[in-house]
Amino acid sequence: MATEKPPRFDQIDWDDISPSSRLDLSINSKLMVLTGLPVLLLLLYDLLFVDELQATVPKLGRDLGLAAQFEALGLDYDPTTVDFLFVFTLFLFAWYVVLPLYQNPRLTSYYWAKFRRNRPAVLSLLWLGIVFAGGIIGPQFISAPEQDILLGNQPPVFMQIDTNHVAQCVGPIEDGRCHGTWEHPLGTDRAGKDVFSSVIYGMTISMQIAFITTTIVATIGISVGTLSAYSGGWVDELLMRFVDIVLSFPTFLFFLLILYIYGAGLGMFILVFSLFGWGATSRYVRSKALSVSEEEFIKATKISGASTRRIIRRHIVPNTASSIITQLTLLVPGFLLAEAQLAFLGIGDSNIPSWGQLISSGRNALDFAPWIVMVPGTALFLTILAFNFLGDALLDALNPEAQAERDQ
Repeated sequence: MATEKPPRFDQIDWDDISPSSRLDLSINSKLMVLTGLPVLLLLLYDLLFVDELQATVPKLGRDLGLAAQFEALGLDYDPTTVDFLFVFTLFLFAWYVVLPLYQNPRLTSYYWAKFRRNRPAVLSLLWLGIVFAGGIIGPQFISAPEQDILLGNQPPVFMQIDTNHVAQCVGPIEDGRCHGTWEHPLGTDRAGKDVFSSVIYGMTISMQIAFITTTIVATIGISVGTLSAYSGGWVDELLMRFVDIVLSFPTFLFFLLILYIYGAGLGMFILVFSLFGWGATSRYVRSKALSVSEEEFIKATKISGASTRRIIRRHIVPNTASSIITQLTLLVPGFLLAEAQLAFLGIGDSNIPSWGQLISSGRNALDFAPWIVMVPGTALFLTILAFNFLGDALLDALNPEAQAERDQ
């Protein structure tokens, strides 16, 4: 009786050998599902069942029959779509960036030892930590800036302004000049909004732009770039021509069109600039993926019978991750600067307490109230500079080849 020959090594599909691995989620993915799924479900509930004039969480409490309990706990939030997306991206950052640092202490120590040699990058990381903490925690303890025309142009502490420029001086008046007080440590703008609280809430807006746009750009750019590099042929040609269209598309004019049709808003800004901002990332990922695809271990993986999906997910993407992270880090300043530029031109939602809007509100008062522009302008400048320093340092720490090429 003839026995069936076993399959050769290069004919084995290893995914079929262990099909359960497809459903075996890592602890990171399990935590992401556990925390991210309720956020997405609440977002769907808000979009489908909550009217514009209703608050989301109180309505959920009424629908669940827990209105009294929700009210006792003070759950009266009415988050926007941007808030939902921001929380979701924070979970992504926590489980796929921060947690892996804890899970791999040896590599973390190695990269940190290289990173901390760059003193400007360490200071940049500290500043970005302040911005992040201020944007997350600050609004929980500081009230949103409120307009009060009578309190307009109040000077910061240890500064003064001519009383002709203020309707009502909060601090002491000496020799016809109004002095600042700790009630408004950084002064107020022309509308009487506290500059300090405006800067804190501007941190939240900046972090929302940074996290949400980066997530969208990374998702689309990595997917298109990796698929294009590995597929080759007509798929590569088709995707790259589409990328050319995206890169050549006049994003600013399209944003003006959307602004005219649907109105201004932070969510619209994030959507437009992220959907048309992934082209450069896609090309960068494609170039890195092409170089990795030619490595011998990728060829060996193909011979072993691994599927295309497994090769891309387990080998190509992880081996290009370091370069992708640094490239995405360097993209964030462009988005922050774009929002500030549009706000300065008066294009956008004036109700958003962003740094750009605060700078725009003080551009006509530079001669007698320069702090309105200088305080948010300094915060924006330091944040953009910090992201650039951080991106360069990450490139040197995570990609030794780039450092070697730079030293030659």
